[in-house]
Amino acid sequence: MIVLKLIIVLVIAYLLGSIPCGLIIGKLMKGIDIRQYGSGKTGGTNVMRTTGAKSGIITLLIDGAKAGLAVLLAQVIIGDSSIVLGNISINWQVAQIMAGIVAIAGHNWPVFAQFRGGRGVAAYFGTMFIMSPLAAAGGVIVLVILARKTRHMSTGSIFGAICSWCITLLLTLLYGNPAVYLLYSSLIVLLIIYQHRDNIRRLRQGTERCL
Repeated sequence: MIVLKLIIVLVIAYLLGSIPCGLIIGKLMKGIDIRQYGSGKTGGTNVMRTTGAKSGIITLLIDGAKAGLAVLLAQVIIGDSSIVLGNISINWQVAQIMAGIVAIAGHNWPVFAQFRGGRGVAAYFGTMFIMSPLAAAGGVIVLVILARKTRHMSTGSIFGAICSWCITLLLTLLYGNPAVYLLYSSLIVLLIIYQHRDNIRRLRQGTERCL
């Protein structure tokens, strides 16, 4: 039964993640395909640069909310069910991180937008607000401060995600937070850094786009 529940969770997570919020908002606000402008991504940063701050913020919030919803639904659907595979116990917490990974994959490679999506930052923080609110809040604060100070959203995004991971590590070591959340944060932060590889190259060259 739990296997069927997991399949349902992962399908829902991917479909939720695949909702191309930036693409939809770009069409509604300016009648454009946001992927034809700026970085070509559908995330909030490109929407912000192309259609304005208000649209960008709305996109960021919805992108975070859809991924957070996927994680929340994983907890609700799995409930008290569990199964042991080898030495691994699959429970609702493991289902949460699986849903988070799949939702972010959907956001980055959405089936509804020819697999051309965002970089996963807002979606990551959305999932972390459900699993570890303190880590998410700390990361978002660092993101906002650095983005405003440097005028580079990429800098804020990378260091905000790393800050979130550091807080998750401390919560795991000092307060016994679930280790699977630390594993999840580690994997996704590495993915976020990889997704920003072009930004990192431009930052080193001094040619990165400003907000």
